[in-house]
Amino acid sequence: MKPFPLVALTVAACVASHTLAQEARYPVRPVKLMVGYAPGGATDIIARTLAAKLADSLGQPFVVENRPGATSNIASEMVAKSVPDGYTLLIGTIANATNMTAYKNPGYDTLKDFTPITQAMSAPSVLAVHPAVPARTLKDLIALAKAQPGKLTFASSGSGGSPHLAGELLKLRAGVDLLHIPYKGATQAMTDLLGGQVTMSFQTALSAVPHLQGGKLNVIAVAAHRRMAQLPNVPTMAEAGLADFEVSSWNGLFAPAKTPGAVVARLHEATVKALAAPDVREKLAAQGAEAVGSSPEEFRAYVRAEIDKWARVIRAAGITAE
Repeated sequence: MKPFPLVALTVAACVASHTLAQEARYPVRPVKLMVGYAPGGATDIIARTLAAKLADSLGQPFVVENRPGATSNIASEMVAKSVPDGYTLLIGTIANATNMTAYKNPGYDTLKDFTPITQAMSAPSVLAVHPAVPARTLKDLIALAKAQPGKLTFASSGSGGSPHLAGELLKLRAGVDLLHIPYKGATQAMTDLLGGQVTMSFQTALSAVPHLQGGKLNVIAVAAHRRMAQLPNVPTMAEAGLADFEVSSWNGLFAPAKTPGAVVARLHEATVKALAAPDVREKLAAQGAEAVGSSPEEFRAYVRAEIDKWARVIRAAGITAE
C-alpha cells in the first residue's frame, strides 16, 4: 500500500530535520583522518598534530589511519568513495595534484571527488649543490650545465616525486640537459649528494640546512616566492634569474565531495584555529615549513593551479606511474 502523500511528506521532513540537527552538532562521534603515507613522515606528523588540536576543539576523537601505497592513491580513493558526512577526511598532499597526470587511473579525481577545506602547510624546496661544483649562483650553474649537456646530475627520492619534478622543471625553464638519478628515498639521495656522486638536488630546507655550516652543501636558491627565515641570505629562484619558479611540498585537509556546507565550515574554522596556534607554527617551522590556513576557495584554486603546472612538466618529461 502506498503511503498517503501527507505521511510521506511528514517522514521526509523529519529525516531532513534530523540530518540538519546532526550537521549543526557535528561531530557527534569519532572522525577518521586518512594519511596515504607510513607513520613518522612529514604528512603523518601534521596529521597527528591537527588530530590532537581538532579533538580538543570539537570534542570528539580524530583518529589518524595510515594507508600507504601507490603514492597515496589508496588512501585518497578510500576517502573519495566514503560517505560525505565529515567523518572520513584526507590529509592530501602535492601527490593529489601530480597523480592526476602521472597515473592513467589514480582511482579518483582530485577536483571532482573532494571538497577542499584548507591548505595546512607549505615546505619550499631549496636547490642544493655539492661544494665541489664550480658554481655558486644559479646563473653559474645554468651556464655550467649548458657547457656540459647531459653531464650534470640531479638526485631525487624517486621518479614522479616533487624533487624529481622540480629538477625537470629546472631543465624546462633553464633550457638545460640534466641527468636524473632516482633513489629509493630521500635519505639515499642526500647521502650521495653529500658524497659528491651527484651534482645537485632539490631538498627541503630541513634536510639541507644542517649540512651548510660544515660546508658540505651549497644552497644556491630557494624555490619559493619569498626568502626563508632559516636561509635569509639565500635568494629565491626568481631573484636568482628564473621567475615564477616555485616548488613546495604541501598538504591540506580534504573531505569527500558533497560534504554538507555546515560541516565544511566547522572543520575549516577549527583547522585554521589549530594552524594559528603558536606551538603548531613552531613545530612546522622546525621542519622547514610554514602554516597556511587558506579558505576552501583559495585552496581549491591552489590545487587546480598545481595540477595544471605539474601536468605540463610531467608530459614534457614523459613521466608515467603505475
